[in-house]
Amino acid sequence: MAPVTRAILIATAAIYLLQTVAEPALMPFALWPLGPYFEPWQVLSYAFLHGSPTHLFFNMFAVYMFGSELERYWGARRFLFLYFSSIVFAAIAQLLVAGLSGGDYPTVGASGGVFGLLLVYAVLFPRRKLMLIFPPIPMPAWLFVTLYGALELTMGLTGTQPGVAHFAHLGGMLGGFIALLSFRARA
Repeated sequence: MAPVTRAILIATAAIYLLQTVAEPALMPFALWPLGPYFEPWQVLSYAFLHGSPTHLFFNMFAVYMFGSELERYWGARRFLFLYFSSIVFAAIAQLLVAGLSGGDYPTVGASGGVFGLLLVYAVLFPRRKLMLIFPPIPMPAWLFVTLYGALELTMGLTGTQPGVAHFAHLGGMLGGFIALLSFRARA
């Protein structure tokens, strides 16, 4: 496993364990809507908190699956830039949606970072086959990510699956795309 990917997994798991015993103390690190509870560091810190063991598992499984390969491909520094750009853009999208909808609840989870990794993986390795859990059919990465993005947009617009930050996921994809463009511009 690539070293930065490993460090993200360990740090996120350790913070989750801390969260299970001291959750109220960590709530200032969740992403709160702009207002009295918002602090600038939350645009990064929220990604290390998670709502449940299942939430943590699936996010970290995706970081492991896609992060290691992307880190080996881009190197540690670019991978970190990609991951944190995705997290920050996801936070910005979530803040905008919360501001427009009047939402007053905190957001936690690394899903925005995961969606940025997914998008870049699909751009770099479009024909790689990904096997879905349900339905168990293989599909090329570009198709999987396109369908997943469309599903997130649909669920966000229709309010399906409340409590999930669908637009933050899309913001993470945008952050990943912008990071990818910046890498290519410097190449």
